[in-house]
Amino acid sequence: MGKRVLPAMVLALTLAAAAAFAATHSIPKEELDLQKIFWGKASSFEKPGEIDYDSILVATPEHTKIKKEKIKSGTGKYWILASKASSRVKKAISGVGKDTDYDLIALSGYLGALESPIAADDITDLVIAAMVGEKDDGKDDGEKQQSKNEK
Repeated sequence: MGKRVLPAMVLALTLAAAAAFAATHSIPKEELDLQKIFWGKASSFEKPGEIDYDSILVATPEHTKIKKEKIKSGTGKYWILASKASSRVKKAISGVGKDTDYDLIALSGYLGALESPIAADDITDLVIAAMVGEKDDGKDDGEKQQSKNEK
């Protein structure tokens, strides 16, 4: 009897540990702030990640162009580039969400500040790497159209 009980107990303990490790989390409705959730379902997730949105935004080619060319805030060119930068960041976040096991991506510090804090990995560098890895010829839409017209 002892030989059969021991393997069964080891199996039960292993399953219990695995279940505890892969705990499903959720954000209570009263604490939910959709402005701070970029990817996934706040009602059920197992592997959350968090990002520093501003750091990712600063890493975009559009932000670099704004700074390099000293484009003034409030101008049309500024808002077009800012919009493209934001779209690029959102696309990179979605890509990381699709291509990794991170089933919730939130703003840095949000999950840890909940009444029942939830630990999350900082995946800012992962999102930046995904974004930088996208093919981009550095030209804006106007420059691309001009190149097509010249051909």
